[in-house]
Amino acid sequence: MAKPVTITISHELGKDAAKSRIDGGFQKVGDRLGFGLSINQRWESDTMHFDARAMGQTIEGSLDVHETNVIITVMLPLLLAGMAETIKAKLQKESTLLLEKK
Repeated sequence: MAKPVTITISHELGKDAAKSRIDGGFQKVGDRLGFGLSINQRWESDTMHFDARAMGQTIEGSLDVHETNVIITVMLPLLLAGMAETIKAKLQKESTLLLEKK
């Protein structure tokens, strides 16, 4: 059974700039997480849907981009569910760095 993980990240970029940063940098976030992730992503309006392969497992999720925050929802397969807190912490850190106002 998959384990849902939800992260909310605040930002000061506005919706369009946040979408642009995510579109151009989400693969880098995946690279920094490790696990040898291979990520596919597609946009539907302000929601990016993605799937990733790690350790022979498929991870699915979405990023909902709002004016002042991004909500990331990831469904971890059973094999990775035991690492949920570690994955959540890394994803939150790397995604926050991606959305920092520079």
